[in-house]
Amino acid sequence: MLEPRAYYRIRAFASALIMLIFVLATGTESKAENAAPLKVGFIMVGPVNDFGWNQAHNQGREYLEKTLKGKVETSYVEKVPENSDVERVLEKMISQGTKLIFATSYGYLEPAMRVASKHPDVIIMHCGNRSRPQKIANVGTYFGSQYEAAYVVGTVAGRMTKNNNIGCVEPHPVPQILEKLNSFTLGVHSVNPKAKVHIVWINSWTDPPIEAEATGSLIDQGSDLVASGDVDSPLTVVHTTESKNIHTISWNGSDMKSQAPNGWLVSTFWNWGPYYVRVAQSVMDKTWKAQDERYGLKDGYLKLSSFGKSVPDTVQKQTVDIFNKVADGKISIFKGPISDRDGTLRIPAGKVPEKSELEKMNWVVPGIEGSIPKK
Repeated sequence: MLEPRAYYRIRAFASALIMLIFVLATGTESKAENAAPLKVGFIMVGPVNDFGWNQAHNQGREYLEKTLKGKVETSYVEKVPENSDVERVLEKMISQGTKLIFATSYGYLEPAMRVASKHPDVIIMHCGNRSRPQKIANVGTYFGSQYEAAYVVGTVAGRMTKNNNIGCVEPHPVPQILEKLNSFTLGVHSVNPKAKVHIVWINSWTDPPIEAEATGSLIDQGSDLVASGDVDSPLTVVHTTESKNIHTISWNGSDMKSQAPNGWLVSTFWNWGPYYVRVAQSVMDKTWKAQDERYGLKDGYLKLSSFGKSVPDTVQKQTVDIFNKVADGKISIFKGPISDRDGTLRIPAGKVPEKSELEKMNWVVPGIEGSIPKK
C-alpha cells in the first residue's frame, strides 16, 4: 500500500500530464482553426458582368470562395488593359499578401512572368491558350479546348443558316482565335459545305460601339446569322442581331436566351469553379506544380447552354450527340488532310496535331471570307 505522500505525488503528476495533453491538443486545434486563409487574386481585362469571358472567371472565383469558405480569401481587379497596368496591379496584389493569382487574359502572360520572377513565393496562373516561353517554377498556364466547343456550335450555325452566309465578329487575328475560327468553320462545313463564314476584326477584346457596327455591317452584306466569336462579351452582338431579327450564336458566352428571345440559338460557356478549387487546394497542400494544362470537353470546364426556341428538336438532339462524340474523342476535329484556303496542305492525311501545334496556327481553312491581318 502506497504511503499518503507518494499517492498524492503520483496523483499530482497524472493531473499535470492530463493538463499538458489537453493544452497541446487544444493548442494544435486552435492553431489550425486560426490559420490565415490563402489569399487568391484574379485580374481581368473586362467587366465582371459582361455575360462572357470575364463573368465566367468571376463566377469561378465566387464558386471557389463558397466551396473553400474560410480557407481562401479572394479579390479581383477588373478592366485591366493589356499594357503596363498589368504589372502594377499584380505587384499591388502581392504587396497585400496575395499568394495565388489567376491572370485571365491572353496578353497578360509576359507581364505575369516578369512579376513572378521577382516573387518566387507567389504562384501565378495564366489563362489564354499560350504555353510558357520559359519554364518559370512559379508560373503555370491553363485553358480548355475551346476549339472543340466552337466546332459543336458551328454545326448548329451550318444547319440554321438559310442563305449560307454566316457572319462572325472577332477580336484579334492571333493563333488562339484562328484555331477556334477554323474549328467553327469546319463544324459548319461538316453539315453544310456550301456555307461561307464572313469575318470582321475589331482589334479589341471588347469595344461595344465597334462590335455593333461590325454586326450591322455583316447583316447588311447578307449574313442571316452572326456569331459573337471570341470577343469577351456576346452582349452587343446579341442585342444588335435581335433588333434586326437575325439569329445569333456564341462559343464564348453564357446562356443569352433572356437577352434575345427570338434570335438566340445556343452557346458554350466556361465552368471554371471546380478548376479554381483544385488549384487553390493544391497550393494549400503544397502539391502544386508548374505546368501548361489543357483540358477538353470531357473535363467539364466547358458546358453547352440551353437552346433558343427557334432551334428544332432534331437539331438540338444532333448537337448534343456531336458534343458527346467530341468529348469522347470519337470526332477528331483537326485530323488531316486539311489545307488552308490558298490550297497549301497544312495537316497531312491521318495526322492529328498536338495541342501545342494548334496554339501556333497562323492560317485559315477554305470557306472563311475576309482578310487576315498580320498580328
